[in-house]
Amino acid sequence: MEQVLRQTWAFVFRDFHLTRRYFSWVVVFTFYAVVNSATVVLIGVAMNDRRLTLTLLVGVMLWGMLSVVFQEIANSITYERWEGTLEYTFMAPVSRMIHLAGVSLFSTAYAVVRAGIVVAGMLLFVDIDLSRANWAGLAVVLAVSSAAFIGLGLIAATLPVFSPERGAEATNIFQGILLLVSGVYYPVEVLPRWLQPLSVVSPATYALTASRKLIGIGDAGQLTAGAPLSACAYELCVLTLMGAALIPLGLFVFGRVERWAKRTGKLKRTG
Repeated sequence: MEQVLRQTWAFVFRDFHLTRRYFSWVVVFTFYAVVNSATVVLIGVAMNDRRLTLTLLVGVMLWGMLSVVFQEIANSITYERWEGTLEYTFMAPVSRMIHLAGVSLFSTAYAVVRAGIVVAGMLLFVDIDLSRANWAGLAVVLAVSSAAFIGLGLIAATLPVFSPERGAEATNIFQGILLLVSGVYYPVEVLPRWLQPLSVVSPATYALTASRKLIGIGDAGQLTAGAPLSACAYELCVLTLMGAALIPLGLFVFGRVERWAKRTGKLKRTG
């Protein structure tokens, strides 16, 4: 058990140092995220509509975290290929589950820290009272929904293995579809009818619905105190089932693609 923990921590530590190496880019992207989030939320302020402001605030806060969890895991293979370490990692005598657990842990921790900075920066631009929000419940929703996004990220991480040149772009398309159909900035009911069924299979849809209840936006759009966690029982059950299904599925898909890549020689840096 101690060896498993040490190996998992080694991957967390490695990704931490890789992020520190490109810290200037981290600062740039975080600054852009703060400004972009504030720009979106200020739409509600301009409309003098507190409900709209809160709706947009929850959207940028939740999506800002979950999308980073997905993106960091999905792009982990791309980063390894850029660094020239992909072959060494895949050939190392370490369980793939331990490798991916370390990547997922660091990605989640990084996303939480980044989301906290973005929300703190955004509140410098927007004066809104969040004292009645159920923050403990929001933390539970974020934790449960992160599992589903980790599973999606593991599946998307296989795309750069299939195509070194186009895989990273494909993960962005995958992420864009999630953003479109999940109702991050608007109700899913405004989507075209042929797109609305996709919102049902997106974990972000349920995470957003639960978070808006917990922050104080009622089912009918009225503003209330943050709902108790029990009001989100349905969304939490769905998110738990999605996480329980998507993480094993992601590990299975990743394992199959890894074996294919080793057999066909797709691990080399240039593809």
